[in-house]
Amino acid sequence: MSPKIIESKTTPWYVLNSPEIGGAFHDFYEASKEQGVLDKKTKELLMTALASVFRCPHCTESHIKAALEAGASKEEITEALLMAAVEGAGTQLAWANEVFLKYLSTNSNSK
Repeated sequence: MSPKIIESKTTPWYVLNSPEIGGAFHDFYEASKEQGVLDKKTKELLMTALASVFRCPHCTESHIKAALEAGASKEEITEALLMAAVEGAGTQLAWANEVFLKYLSTNSNSK
């Protein structure tokens, strides 16, 4: 018998199905959206970039909408997405360099 999954339109599934840990995560998420050192627009641009790097279409769409509502321009959102892409490419190259040097450098004993 499979467990019953509790769902709701207003309360996230993870809160309903794991109230202690899910609730703590939800509180953390909600607190992160409050005004701090970074303004709402900056936070939403960061979240947009991160959501795109982690390849979450729903999250990316949600944060693009929130960034627009917070006053971000189309150009600012585009630049945030491009910055995420360039950093993603840069980290991939840094990782590949380590493996390349280990196995393919002229000083390597591996063939």
